[in-house]
Amino acid sequence: MPVSEVPNPVKQIPAEPAAENEPKGHGWVWVLLVLIVVAAVITYRMRSRGETGTKNASGDQLVSVGVAAVRRADMPYYLTGLGSVTAFNTVTVRTRVDGQIMKIYFQEGQFVRAGDPLLEIDPRPYQVALDQAEGQLAKDVATQKDAQIDLGRYQQLWQEGVIPRQQVDTQQALVGQYDGAIQSDKAQIENAKLQLSYCHIVSPIDGRIGLRLVDPGNIVHATDTNGMLVITQVKPIAVIFTLPEDDLPQVVSEMHRQTLSVEAYSRDDNTKLASGKLLTLDNQIDQTTGTIRLKSQFDNDNLMLWPNQFVNVRLYLSVRRGAIVVPSAAVQKGTQGAFVYIVGSDNKADVQPVQVDFSEGNVSAIREGLRVGEQVVIDGADKLQPGAAVVPHAINPNQAAGGNASSELHP
Repeated sequence: MPVSEVPNPVKQIPAEPAAENEPKGHGWVWVLLVLIVVAAVITYRMRSRGETGTKNASGDQLVSVGVAAVRRADMPYYLTGLGSVTAFNTVTVRTRVDGQIMKIYFQEGQFVRAGDPLLEIDPRPYQVALDQAEGQLAKDVATQKDAQIDLGRYQQLWQEGVIPRQQVDTQQALVGQYDGAIQSDKAQIENAKLQLSYCHIVSPIDGRIGLRLVDPGNIVHATDTNGMLVITQVKPIAVIFTLPEDDLPQVVSEMHRQTLSVEAYSRDDNTKLASGKLLTLDNQIDQTTGTIRLKSQFDNDNLMLWPNQFVNVRLYLSVRRGAIVVPSAAVQKGTQGAFVYIVGSDNKADVQPVQVDFSEGNVSAIREGLRVGEQVVIDGADKLQPGAAVVPHAINPNQAAGGNASSELHP
C-alpha cells in the first residue's frame, strides 16, 4: 500500500470556540499600571532636582536665600510687664438711714458726676422728727423769755429789799437752764436735718454706675452689709504692673530725667489699647517674686480699659541712638548662643556669633558681632550649613518681619 494512502492514526480534534464569558480588557489594566509607575518616577526625579537645587561650576550645591543688610537706626527701648487695670476710686453706696426706697434716679451703666441724685429714701419719718425738734425749740424759747422777765422783776425787788438774794440767784440759774435747753433743741434740729438729707443720696464721685443691687420699694437699713450700687471711676484709670527688680535702677534713673510714657496692649499683645504715663513705684520689692509694682495713669477716653482687666504693659525708657539692627528673623539660637548667617562676596554663608542687646517687635539690636552693610540671611536659614554656597536675593525687612519690623524705628 502506498504511503500516501496510509491512514493517519492521530485523530484531528476540531478547535473549541472561545468561551463567551472569558474576561476582556486585561491589557488596559497593565497599561494603566505602567503609566502610574512612570508618573511616580518622573515626580520623584523632579522633586529630587528641586531639593538638590542648582549647582555652580565647581559642582557646589546652591541654596536660594533671602538677605537683608545690617543697618544703623535709632531704636526705642521698652520694658514689658503684665499689668492689671485698677480704678482710681471705687465707691459702694450704702444708706445711712433706715427706710423704704421711694425713687431711683439713675440707669445701670450711666456716667454720673459728683452731686448727681441717685436714690430717695422715704423722708417722712425724718421730716416729722425735724418738726418735733423745731416745736420743742419754740417751746423752750418761750419759757426762757418768761424766766428772763421774772428774773428782771426779782432783781428789782431784791434791790428794794423785798426778797432775799437767794431767790434772785435761783431765778437766774433757771434762765441758764433754759439757755441750755435751747442749745440742745438747736442741735436736735441740726441732727434731724442731717438725717433728712441722708434720705436724698447723691453720687460722691465722678464715675460709671454698675448693676443695680436694690429695687424701688425695698426697705434698707444702715446696718446692711451689701450696698445699693457701686460707682467706679474709669476716666482716668490706673494700671498697676510689675517689673523685675533688676530693671529698677534704669527706671529710677529715667524717672529723674523725664516723665515716662506707658502703653497698654491686649492680652495677645497685638492691639494697642491706650497710652498713658508712669505715676510712681511701690515702696518695696516683693521678695517672693523678685518684682516691684509700678502704677501708671491713662485718660481712657475711648473706654478701652476696664477695672480688673489684664493687659500687657510697655514702659518706654529711652532711644538707643545709632544702634546696629537686623530683623529678628536673622537671629538663630544654637548651643553656643545666638548667631546669624552672613553672606560674603563669594556668595557663601558663614556663621557669625552675635550678642543681642534687646529686641523690639520684629527688630533686634545687636551689641556685638556685626558691622553695618553686611548681608544677613533672613529667609531660608534652616537649609544652610556653614560654608554653603547660596543664591542671595534681597528681601524688604518689613515684609520679612511681618510688615511692622521697623515701624517704630527712627533711622
